[in-house]
Amino acid sequence: MNGSGTTAAQGRAKGLEDGRMRGWQRGYFDGQCDAALGEALARNGAFPLLDRKVLYVTTGIGVPYPAIDHAIIKALQGLVSGLEVISPSEDIAGRAEQNRPDLVLAINGVVLPAEQLRSLRDKGIVTAIWFTDDPYYTDWTVSIAPNYDYVFTLELNCVPFYQELGCRHVHYLPFGLDPETFRPKRVDTSYHTDICFIGTAYWNRVSWIDRIYPVFSGRKVLISGWWWDRLQNYSKLSGSIRLGDWMSAEETANYYNGAKIVINLHRSSEDSEINRNGRNIGAVSVNPRTFEIAGCGTLQLADLRGDMASVFTPGVEIASYTTPEELMQKIDYYLTHEEERQEIALHGLRRTMKDHTYKKRLYEMLSVIFPTNR
Repeated sequence: MNGSGTTAAQGRAKGLEDGRMRGWQRGYFDGQCDAALGEALARNGAFPLLDRKVLYVTTGIGVPYPAIDHAIIKALQGLVSGLEVISPSEDIAGRAEQNRPDLVLAINGVVLPAEQLRSLRDKGIVTAIWFTDDPYYTDWTVSIAPNYDYVFTLELNCVPFYQELGCRHVHYLPFGLDPETFRPKRVDTSYHTDICFIGTAYWNRVSWIDRIYPVFSGRKVLISGWWWDRLQNYSKLSGSIRLGDWMSAEETANYYNGAKIVINLHRSSEDSEINRNGRNIGAVSVNPRTFEIAGCGTLQLADLRGDMASVFTPGVEIASYTTPEELMQKIDYYLTHEEERQEIALHGLRRTMKDHTYKKRLYEMLSVIFPTNR
């Protein structure tokens, strides 16, 4: 056999061995993900059932809020002995007077009439609000929060803001994820990408994506959401952009699962074009997608926020960055270091499934409101 034949045979043998190793690594990773998911679902079924009746008021707004409503309703169904669901356009006070729930819980609360809340208070029924978009719309929530007995916010910096308004019971409570939707799973190759970003093109995000544009060269990229035609490099990236498309939670989870890296870039609290945050309350807490990405067992590159370390260990359970240059460097690094990428993703998945499900969040909320049931 000549030299070229030997080289070809050796190449085939090496290719087979590399393929076996990658297959083993992928199988091991998938098995670890399945184990983490199974443990999470078991924990979700182990919470004690509270002998309480809750009337849940849906957000009454379009996407993405119906998915949040759905996740919260599912979580509450396994936590309380009685659950009713009502829209903000219905007679909430009348329903509450008839059925006497222990708690009326609203999410967001923007379209829930204040007179309904005053009537609930007159009837002695406990109310709670969980704000979904703090601090971006505090010009609206400033008049909403004082109507409730308990205020929960996903932004740590908003706790003193609501306390200064005279709200007696204010608590920081991040959002979470529904592990039946945002979970590791095999997806069709049409969802496979090297780099994925899903979200609205706020101006700070546009600036960042334009600056890191060179790192996309030669890689399969998906960017999806409203207003991405504002990019300076839009014509060069248009083939990778789903413009004006708001994905369902299920399809979003598919893309997270199919990506090697998902970029998480928080919106700016100083964007006067879209925000209603006249008090300029800064944002230090992570957004809900932080948990959703991690729950899919995918490496997340998230811009570092001050309170991130309270929910994930940076560098161990989540990868972070502070500048466009650092983001580009880490994309290059993790796309060529698969084992490290999978290790961080797996740690993030385990932490998320252990600590950051909606069921655990709502159990914490109910334990605050009804401490004797702990």
